[in-house]
Amino acid sequence: MQKNPIFCAIDTPDLAQAKSLAQAVRNTVNIKLGLEFFTAHGPAGVREVAGKAPLFLDLKLHDIPNTVAGAVRAAAALRPLLLTLHCSGGKAMLRAAAEAAAQAVPDRQRLKLLGVSVLTSLDEEDLAAVGQQGPVAEQVRRLALLARDCGLDGVVCSPLEVAMLREACGPGFLLVVPGIRLLGRAAGDQKRVMGPRETLAAGADYLVIGRPITGAPDPAAAARAMLAAAR
Repeated sequence: MQKNPIFCAIDTPDLAQAKSLAQAVRNTVNIKLGLEFFTAHGPAGVREVAGKAPLFLDLKLHDIPNTVAGAVRAAAALRPLLLTLHCSGGKAMLRAAAEAAAQAVPDRQRLKLLGVSVLTSLDEEDLAAVGQQGPVAEQVRRLALLARDCGLDGVVCSPLEVAMLREACGPGFLLVVPGIRLLGRAAGDQKRVMGPRETLAAGADYLVIGRPITGAPDPAAAARAMLAAAR
């Protein structure tokens, strides 16, 4: 388990709101910025909000190999700890991304690439609707093994797949998990959820928590409560 396993997902295009949230929680948890914020404010906005806090840059890259490799090199300049891309981009794209990450930051502190397997907002009915082969757990396992074999450092998965992937992919493979909710709280648009302590006990390395922190009346207090609940 990491010393601080929680990333707070700050998902807003509002720069002032993002800065306020980051300021409130950065002494307690780490920062995740995603596509919504990045599209609105770009690298300059990321630097302004994240500061020196450990950063998860959740861009879910998915394009032809050369384009994704270039995007990884560009993102590496922001010094994120974690960067996402879709496993469904295929072997060539994943390998090109891994090579670009190693070349862009060739030291021990280089960014870690995470493959996105099956979004936690999807269930088996959703997979079938877009022509993907289920069940969900098997699709997640298939894509995680592909990511590992192509040189990625880990994957994003739901809490329900953590134990399975830890067994399948081994102890050195990062498992980063959204869909974290305290017992009795609303799940929102997440369909595969679990509590923080249970998810870490199953083998997760990092937890991604958004609205339970950012939507709270006191985000700093909510971040402290989540960190306490994870220990």
